[in-house]
Amino acid sequence: MPIPADWPTTEAEALAEQERLRPLVRPYGDSPAADTGERPDEALVAGVDVAYDDERDLVVAAAVLLDRDTLAVVEEATAVGRIAFPYVPGLLAFRELPAVLDALAALTRTPGTVVCDGYGLAHPRRLGLASHLGVLTGLRTLGVAKTPFTFDHRAPDAARGSWTPLTDPATGEEVGRAVRTRPGVKPVFVSVGHRIGLPEAVDTTLGLARQYRLPETTRRADSLCRRALAALQERTPTN
Repeated sequence: MPIPADWPTTEAEALAEQERLRPLVRPYGDSPAADTGERPDEALVAGVDVAYDDERDLVVAAAVLLDRDTLAVVEEATAVGRIAFPYVPGLLAFRELPAVLDALAALTRTPGTVVCDGYGLAHPRRLGLASHLGVLTGLRTLGVAKTPFTFDHRAPDAARGSWTPLTDPATGEEVGRAVRTRPGVKPVFVSVGHRIGLPEAVDTTLGLARQYRLPETTRRADSLCRRALAALQERTPTN
């Protein structure tokens, strides 16, 4: 899929776009979704993730729709596009979002919540991938990351469901939570994306991570985008 014509191409443009979008983030629940023409299904939750082929300058995005109660896969979609932006820490959303938006658009049903493999408000400018995606789509979003990025936390207690604040060392602000999804296993780092509060984001993550450290949305989307990339590489080998 083509990169949008107005997509930022320089670091300065991307930073300006983050500053423009940041005030639009709603870090709490019960706010109305944008009028996208389709009513979200609150029984469905989507996971999104990407895989890169830097040699071909391609990114493959996956969107996997799960039943929120059973965690069964309801629908899957992928999208392939050119890498939309150079690698710059704090600006990764600009590399990934065009393909992610295409994958979500390929789903025939609209999820009530989207879980991103990354950050939301736990971002230097409070606009990680999950928040950026939420503002652009109007969907409820949250981020579940594997590492704390540049933020501080104490280790949660060993029991499943234990958590500690993830804080900005410069301001002391709570930007997320380190959450233990499996007893004695490394925590994940949950942050608000858009239209959800932090306690609800944590509860959602725990509900999706019943057997493994990572939520099932992330596991399924990661597997799908990797399989799609491998299939693409088999069809178009490099010389």
